[in-house]
Amino acid sequence: MKSFSYIKYTKLWFAISGLLILAGMGGMVNNKIQTGHYLKLGIDFTGGTVMEVQFPDYNGDASTSIKEVVNGIEEGLLAQITVTDKETYLIQTKNLSDEQYESIKAGFVQNIGPNEEIRYNTIGPKIGETLKRKAFVALSIAMIAIVLYIAYAFRHIPKHVSAWRFGVCAIIALIHDVLVVLGLFALFNLEVDAFFITALLTIMGFSVHDTIVVFDRIRENLRHQGRNDTFGDVADISLRQTMSRSINTSVSTLITLAALYIWGAESIKLFTLALIAGIIVGTYSSIFIASPVLTLWQEAKRLR
Repeated sequence: MKSFSYIKYTKLWFAISGLLILAGMGGMVNNKIQTGHYLKLGIDFTGGTVMEVQFPDYNGDASTSIKEVVNGIEEGLLAQITVTDKETYLIQTKNLSDEQYESIKAGFVQNIGPNEEIRYNTIGPKIGETLKRKAFVALSIAMIAIVLYIAYAFRHIPKHVSAWRFGVCAIIALIHDVLVVLGLFALFNLEVDAFFITALLTIMGFSVHDTIVVFDRIRENLRHQGRNDTFGDVADISLRQTMSRSINTSVSTLITLAALYIWGAESIKLFTLALIAGIIVGTYSSIFIASPVLTLWQEAKRLR
């Protein structure tokens, strides 16, 4: 019985990825039209105020009353209310002046009851812009470092294959992962904050690790390549040899993340969701994007 060929269906894998990326880009364009931003940016990037408040004498959910108080000061001032597992309320607003802050505190006492302020933090717009720039720089440096590392690690590859191609193909897979996760958050209008950037960097590390395992197997199999074996044949053999390892590693990680998402704190749910999506997409790209792209590139060189 002939073994399944992953490389044979390269066009199918590329079509699936293309549809996912296009859907995400559509979500970004829609967000840009509706809100002026491609993504729903948290106050880490836009600037704003975060208050965490507890109402010890109030029975039930005070979210509606909080919304009425804050929007009573200025319509559209409130961004988000999150109820934590400690029965406190995490309130995100636009930047508050001292007068607005005092009015909100007085409104809480009058309409809801005595309260305890757990924390109060304000991020200015300039700081938000700085964080956006630093986040972009961090992602860019990570990608460049990955290319350099892979090119160095694969420097002893057989001479007819360039080590730089392994690095570039790994980066193509990483860009694919980042675009799909960004698209997911855009489509469902999920908030992007500093935790999200941390999740992207984590996803990149996981994905490139998985890709390197496949590439390392390709490198080893190239040394035993038969006279009639194409690069695609070697890639197929390598993918079959590493498939179970990739899936088992991803599933065991996803079980832990799923538990964290279901029973973890509300404040890290979006961070965990980004990791879950990234692990799934990263595993897919390591198998169905990185190796097929490398194969197409190498076969194109051979045909020339």
